[in-house]
Amino acid sequence: MALIILRCLFLACALGISQLINHSLTQTTVQQWVPWVVFVTVLGSAVAVLLVDIYLPKKELATISSIYFGLLIGLLLTYILSIAATPLTQENAIQGWQLVAGLMLCYICTSFLLQTKDDFRFLIPYVEFVREVKGFKPLVLDTSVVIDGRIEDLVMTGIFDNQLIMPRFALSELQSIADSNDKMRRARGRRGLDVLNRLRSNEHVDLQIFDRDLPELAGQTVDLKLVLLAKHLEGKVGTGDFNLNKVAKLHSVPVINLNEISNALKPLYLPGETFDIQIIRTGDGPEQGVGYLEDGTMVVVEGARTAVGKSRRVMVTSTLQTNAGRMIFAKTED
Repeated sequence: MALIILRCLFLACALGISQLINHSLTQTTVQQWVPWVVFVTVLGSAVAVLLVDIYLPKKELATISSIYFGLLIGLLLTYILSIAATPLTQENAIQGWQLVAGLMLCYICTSFLLQTKDDFRFLIPYVEFVREVKGFKPLVLDTSVVIDGRIEDLVMTGIFDNQLIMPRFALSELQSIADSNDKMRRARGRRGLDVLNRLRSNEHVDLQIFDRDLPELAGQTVDLKLVLLAKHLEGKVGTGDFNLNKVAKLHSVPVINLNEISNALKPLYLPGETFDIQIIRTGDGPEQGVGYLEDGTMVVVEGARTAVGKSRRVMVTSTLQTNAGRMIFAKTED
């Protein structure tokens, strides 16, 4: 309703402006067809603007803001230069000089902001305001977390709304893995590409491909590029790679590690609790058997070496938390 009212007011203002122009023309000697040309031109321009606005409902705020601020800065610079050049320019040449300078400066400023809108986000107050209120930072993905595939399930749960950033160099690495001669490596790469395609096609997921070449990324390794890009975007690194996790922490870049999230969501068993488990294989100790919970947690059972392939009721004795995951030590009840 607000848009309809705004568009009606816009047409009414266009009609009023055309009438003002025609009223000023009636005070001079003009031919009779001139007022009609003015009326049709103003009204036609207004209708054209409305049609463009209606048939382009999705507009990028960053692009519109860049154009707005580019024109504003260009006109401001033109005004300053025209004042500075007034003593050096003849009065009859000022108008033409201002038009040329205004055209050049508006183009240069707008082009510059469009090409560097990711670096000059402070020029887009609305975007920065929304980000500050929500408190979300972009999440820069590496190839391991995409190949893993759990990032898709995590995003679909809706527990976070971070913008996902897939750098072009990481995507190139993923494509090279998908084209590998090794069958297993090729299958992993193609699975990663499928995950990206599903995320990109989901309208509720904000996935962007970052394809700009930053000077500080030149000549660096892929892991270091990811860390530096996350630092440049003031975001976080999303990974499942242990080494990348360490590199990011050395550079004081926040990390979302899927393995740590998975470990945090695993059920916690306290000493004395009991449960049934299938013994899969023998352990390293003389009387140990090894089984696994549904989430992949390893359970080392004392006294279950002869129970391989059988189910046993076990009681937890202790737990061990490592970077690779959680291990549970237990013993058979009998």
